[in-house]
Amino acid sequence: MQEKLYFYYTNDLHSNFDQWPRVAGFLKEAKASREAANESCWIIDIGDHVDRVHPIAEAFMGKANVTLMNDVGYDLATLGNNEGITLAHDDLFHLYDDADFQVVCANLHSMDDEEPDWLQPTVKIQSIGGVKVGVIGLTAPFNAFYELLDWHVAPPYKTLEKYVERLKRSTDIIVLLSHLGLNEDQEIARRFEAIDVIIGGHTHHLLRTGEFVNNTVITAAGKHCSFAGEVILTWDHARQELVKKEAYTTDITHLAKDMQTEQRLFELEERADEILAEKVVHITSPIEIRWFKDTKIMQELTNTLKDWTKADCAMLNSGLLLDQLPKGDVTYKDIHRICPHPINPVVVELSGDELLEVVRGAFTKDFMELKLNGFGFRGEVLGRMLFSGLDVETDMRETGEEYVRDVTFQGYPLESDRIYTVATADTFTFGRLLPEIAKSETKRYFLPEFLRDLLADTLRDKFGDES
Repeated sequence: MQEKLYFYYTNDLHSNFDQWPRVAGFLKEAKASREAANESCWIIDIGDHVDRVHPIAEAFMGKANVTLMNDVGYDLATLGNNEGITLAHDDLFHLYDDADFQVVCANLHSMDDEEPDWLQPTVKIQSIGGVKVGVIGLTAPFNAFYELLDWHVAPPYKTLEKYVERLKRSTDIIVLLSHLGLNEDQEIARRFEAIDVIIGGHTHHLLRTGEFVNNTVITAAGKHCSFAGEVILTWDHARQELVKKEAYTTDITHLAKDMQTEQRLFELEERADEILAEKVVHITSPIEIRWFKDTKIMQELTNTLKDWTKADCAMLNSGLLLDQLPKGDVTYKDIHRICPHPINPVVVELSGDELLEVVRGAFTKDFMELKLNGFGFRGEVLGRMLFSGLDVETDMRETGEEYVRDVTFQGYPLESDRIYTVATADTFTFGRLLPEIAKSETKRYFLPEFLRDLLADTLRDKFGDES
């Protein structure tokens, strides 16, 4: 006799709640259909369900996301970096207190004496026919951030060495929930033959029909839940072995929305509006936002960043602020609306020569007009860079392109070998946007504060009635 086991999964929703009612409808229907046919079925999330870019996630610090997952009937979940490093320690510690599903992540550990009650390194589930499935979860080890929040993420491969053999002895099938990214998933499949399935995420890759590496099927469903994933495993009870592995993804962007979920989101949004309606400051004139021009608000925010971090100088891109502020009361919702990014302040050390290259790079047309998607940035374009603690003189070429003519610090030219501390957005410590910052050997991140927390301080101190 053969038995099919069905796993439906989501990954990297990033609080894209416009799509969520379709996700809910698809998953509810799939689970109901399998249960009606007396077939084994589980619903799983691979992390980054929470993203504080959305007011609901911001107001409830991720707990509303858990409520929405409970409503759908999730069985298992692991954590992504958006759950892990965008919440204060206590908020993450209690994030899943009310979850009706099991949370599995083998390499996340609290640096306090106590682990959360919900955190499990592995779980074992069983099919209707008695097939034992061992599930292990892993999340990306961004310890430069995690350890500032009193968490530690152990190395994935060492963690797997610890748990895979145990699961192999006590289960029939091993499934890894991996918020590590495609390259890591492929390498794990090469190293750990006992893992039958890797359901992935983090790098937002879409594998429409899965990918086989050795005997392991790897799958993932892109980002924002435009697709939902499905894994079908066929177990032969007579032969006592797994005889078929299939992976599929379904485009669900055209499906009807689940009305119960729509109503729940409406209620959560109303409550979020109430929570975020607290007044931060009253301003007597509108505040202008321009992405390609210097503005007072961006200059003052950059000054605040420099003073708050006690760095030699600071730099921020104007694309961080998305909209104007009209005169009147400014609430936390307004601040979240114009600065929704989960971006933290960071201070890096750069030599004078490196700092000069950074400044020059920031004034290129390609940099300012870059439509960045990722690294925490949730805006349209990077925009013009503003500086505090540095005097930057620019001029125009005959082509109409702006260039940097001179950079001084405290009235003197930058010294080639002198080390300067530079405060900026952590966005620039990733990738190749500003290579000198990304390659800096000394980076000091500030958590759990986001740049919008400094924006609130700036508005109070520099733009309120008393200023």
